[in-house]
Amino acid sequence: MTTLYYEKDADLRNLRQRQITVIGYGNLGRSVALNLRDSGYDLIVGNREDDFARLARNDGFIVTPITQAAQGADTIFLMIPDETMPQVYLEHIAPNLRTGDMLIFASGYNVAFGYIEPPNHVDAGLIAPRTLGIGVRDGYLNGLGYPCYVSVAQDGSGRAWEYLLALAAAIGALRQGAIEVSFNQEVEIDLFIHQAVLSAIHSTLLAAADVLIREGYPPEVALTELYLSGELGMLFSRAGITGLTHALHMLSPAGQYGIMSRTERFQEVKIQRQLESILDNIRQGNFAQEWVSESADGYPRLKALQRRFQSSALWRFEREVLDMLRGLPPDA
Repeated sequence: MTTLYYEKDADLRNLRQRQITVIGYGNLGRSVALNLRDSGYDLIVGNREDDFARLARNDGFIVTPITQAAQGADTIFLMIPDETMPQVYLEHIAPNLRTGDMLIFASGYNVAFGYIEPPNHVDAGLIAPRTLGIGVRDGYLNGLGYPCYVSVAQDGSGRAWEYLLALAAAIGALRQGAIEVSFNQEVEIDLFIHQAVLSAIHSTLLAAADVLIREGYPPEVALTELYLSGELGMLFSRAGITGLTHALHMLSPAGQYGIMSRTERFQEVKIQRQLESILDNIRQGNFAQEWVSESADGYPRLKALQRRFQSSALWRFEREVLDMLRGLPPDA
């Protein structure tokens, strides 16, 4: 049975005397830091000197080098990209860990795939929002919260869950109920959604646009109908509230019939096998190894893929349609 944790399960008194630092002030790190402060907790931001550090200072935080931040804290939120985290951890965090310290990850990636191995005398927890950084902030401010996963990979203090739930409550992560998962489950399903579901949606949209434009439909009409109108996004947003089946009721009867009567055409065995292959590749750690090599080489394939997408006719049409919808003249 899956376990859910709510605000009633957390005791914020467990955070008394805890010295908190947020390492990294990007989209998620900023939201976490602001939410913690608004809940009444002082913290230090650890960040290299860049635009994010300047933003943190403008937001009223004390910003120090990462090593200094780690030295003065016993509760460390690691809010930096997965690919850069192992080096930062080894150089700045690990040498300063003391018995009873707690590491909070927003992704299970590095622990699950073995790139970070916390020592036995510290706690390692996961608070993984299922929304973007801005959603973490908005969910806190509007009181509605946001979907979230939580986990403890290592309980060095014997009180890791007490501290974790208090921290999750302090950033608004328990208002909707946080689901307990393992570090492996969190990262595997996250990568699967990107590589199997979102890639399939993206590929289908590209193929559909190509078919419509080749068949003589104006690019402006094709792209607006496919996704630029925002209707598709609204449908999925509604699905997040009522469920996918009920969200279909937003459509006309003809639209509902068209979707449900044609769904079986895409339920082919080869698609199922492709999805299983993608998941297996993730579980075996093959993608993680591929990403390590890609990042170590300076992201050559990622940059090539980005250039290819940006040089496509679809990207040009997309820019033109967006400008048109915003009332901008061509080449504005």
